[in-house]
Amino acid sequence: MLKRLKIGILALALSISAMLPVIAAIPVNAQVSNEAKQAACEGIGATGGNCDNSSGASVSLLVGNVINILSWIVGIVAVFMLIIGGMKFILSSGDANGIQSARNTIIYALVGVVVAALAQVMVRFVLSWV
Repeated sequence: MLKRLKIGILALALSISAMLPVIAAIPVNAQVSNEAKQAACEGIGATGGNCDNSSGASVSLLVGNVINILSWIVGIVAVFMLIIGGMKFILSSGDANGIQSARNTIIYALVGVVVAALAQVMVRFVLSWV
């Protein structure tokens, strides 16, 4: 049961990180009223003529912030999984199944970190073109 849960979490993380660059590259066109734009500008602290009406930069900023938050979450989960894998390694008492389970936990956590890092690089690359 625990192994299936780990594989499911890893598959979810991989699929999310694989889809984020695709989602970030999708152009978004929306009709926004001037009142809504002004309210948004005031909401972020820009007043008067200091607010840029181009939505590309704000969308890039939003996507970048979401990716950064997701990367932090993946990093924190990976650290916890590394700790759990280390504890499983210590508590296995030489049991071959316990050692293999601990190794798999550590490997999956490291693969998750690598995938998250690659997703971060890909998203930053895509956002640099927008």
